[in-house]
Amino acid sequence: MLAFWIISLINLKKIYIASDHAGFNLKNYILRKLNTKFNIMDLGTHNNSTSVNYPYYAHKLSKLVSANKSNIGILVCGSGLGMSMAANRHKKIRAALCYSVKNAKLSRLHNDANVITLGERLTNKNLAMKCVNTFLNTNFERGRHLKRVKRI
Repeated sequence: MLAFWIISLINLKKIYIASDHAGFNLKNYILRKLNTKFNIMDLGTHNNSTSVNYPYYAHKLSKLVSANKSNIGILVCGSGLGMSMAANRHKKIRAALCYSVKNAKLSRLHNDANVITLGERLTNKNLAMKCVNTFLNTNFERGRHLKRVKRI
């Protein structure tokens, strides 16, 4: 019963995903894997043949995620670093560059991250998918972490 409740709660979230040209293939892989389980809005880019500027997509996604506390974002670029830096410029955004299942879990559990960033050039698609699933299925622990997150 608890698992059903958690899955139902996740389905209430709006999930946004975006990438630049360097993260396009991984973004589309994640989108295909999650599209049957969640309502996800793809914010682009829509091809990898034209070089684009990652901050445009990070800002676009961050504005939408910060509009509602329950929204979640997934950003992908070559390394994940640029997207993380650009997203974290926004109030109410806590973007975490994730490269392992453990840091994906801790980013939600302890830091209440609402955006996960991934690097297509540095993370294989199976590990990226495990990180995303962990990120989406982990809730903020609150307690002693709440006062720390409020100071961010």
